[in-house]
Amino acid sequence: MATCVLSLVVGTYPASVSSVLSAVVSPGNGGDVDAIVWHVRIPRTLTGLLAGSALGVAGALMQGLTRNPLAGPGILGINSGASFAVVVAIGLGVTAVNGYLWFAFAGAGVAAVVVYTLGSLGGGGATPVKLALAGAALTAMVGSMTTIVTLLDAATLDEYRFWAIGSLTRAGSDALATVGPFLAAGSLLAVAVGGSLNLLALGEDMARSLGARLVVVRVLSAVAVLLLAGAATVIAGPVGFVGLAVPHIARALTGPDYRWIMPYCVVLGPILLLLADVVGRMLVQPEQLQVGIVTGLAGAPFFLYLVRRRKVAQL
Repeated sequence: MATCVLSLVVGTYPASVSSVLSAVVSPGNGGDVDAIVWHVRIPRTLTGLLAGSALGVAGALMQGLTRNPLAGPGILGINSGASFAVVVAIGLGVTAVNGYLWFAFAGAGVAAVVVYTLGSLGGGGATPVKLALAGAALTAMVGSMTTIVTLLDAATLDEYRFWAIGSLTRAGSDALATVGPFLAAGSLLAVAVGGSLNLLALGEDMARSLGARLVVVRVLSAVAVLLLAGAATVIAGPVGFVGLAVPHIARALTGPDYRWIMPYCVVLGPILLLLADVVGRMLVQPEQLQVGIVTGLAGAPFFLYLVRRRKVAQL
């Protein structure tokens, strides 16, 4: 609630807490504050709530499923794949959010398969560092392909500026209403497999002997990640490092039980994303830094810290 209030109050247009709360409680009074709150800051805050929770839960799912502390939609190229697919949709003339969604789901799915396949090559299986390197390679390749698409069409380039950085300012109420059911379905699937991820942390053989149906768990988790990461990319673009950092913060607060980690990620993800958005509004006033830039600057040191940890091999 505190971060939501900050998101509604802080911005280039000065507004007191009382005036903002008055506009929220009694809309339709007119004036600049009323227009800014309802047409700019409330959609922006709702986007942060939905995208932050989706990315946090998706990251926790990926870390639990792969037992990889470096897993996350941004690090493993899932966001980049979804973003590139949306850029392709823009180039093809797709304008509806529903169309973006299916392209984003397809792009996220292809990216996940490619990264896991590349990370599994050679001896030792899909280790955390190999998956991270595969994700970086895929992100670089997708970035080059995206450049080719945008150079061929100036209109696509204008739209791509949003998808390349990550922002909470572009999704309207129609887009949020469209992706809402997909995010809800992905979150419910994530909560449902939480207990099975606890068993999987003991090792596949132990999990199987304790009754976990590993194929079902993997399929449900994969579907949940695609729904969450794809829908979050549609409304916020490829925001990085939220899916990596939030599960670690939740794990530090709750311990290793994914039945607690998942609900905490639903809360911690929006907190982190909205705080990053508020910081971006304050740093370079009267201009604004988009949230994807702020999370990138803050998340890179955290990623390097995780890489250098001795116990990075598995969760």
